[in-house]
Amino acid sequence: MLDVLVVAPHPDDAELGMGGAILKFKAEGRRVGILDLTDGEPTPHGSPKMRACETAAATSVLGIDWRENLGLPNRSLEPTLDARHQLAGVIRQVRPRWLFAPYWVDAHPDHVAATQLVEAARFWAKLTKSDLPGEPYHPERIFNYFCVHLKLAPQPAFVLDISDHWQQKLASIECYQSQFVTGRPTESPTFLDRLRDEAAYWGKTIGTRYGEPFACREPLGLASMTSLV
Repeated sequence: MLDVLVVAPHPDDAELGMGGAILKFKAEGRRVGILDLTDGEPTPHGSPKMRACETAAATSVLGIDWRENLGLPNRSLEPTLDARHQLAGVIRQVRPRWLFAPYWVDAHPDHVAATQLVEAARFWAKLTKSDLPGEPYHPERIFNYFCVHLKLAPQPAFVLDISDHWQQKLASIECYQSQFVTGRPTESPTFLDRLRDEAAYWGKTIGTRYGEPFACREPLGLASMTSLV
């Protein structure tokens, strides 16, 4: 069983949006999995085989416990009943305490559809008298990571300190050469430079070197104030 299941529209979204959090969870001894909904192809410089190899390399860098691909169509991802059934079945099988999905406002239709799908599948996973595999199960929370295609200035629910894990997060992203290196402009600031700058900005907001922001539709409860940075 997993403590955390990150649902990503495409391979690389989990690494971009919350690679540092994933590494932090693992360092804390939590069991973490990623479910990629599509293979992310076609892209200008990638292929299904290349993307699978890159994903395997990134998975090794992250050291996660479980990763699968649901095999839904890239570029035309929709929160259909069939897709909901498939995802709810996975949730009942891996039984995560927390679900992580993309932020619900985005220019990329796949990202918006992915979050709608996660929210619906979380509800379906708890249903009795269904043809879903496994026993009914309801994850405690859905948190939302930021991997967006809009120039947003979000106000997150919280920012997680990832200072100790930034370099390893970067190494996981660099595994996706076809997406973030090949064919990219080489003059500064590069895509990876901007990614570092964003992480540094979020770190600054909480007084650390690097951070990752997260949203949540539901109120967050604190047992105490001792974990605040």
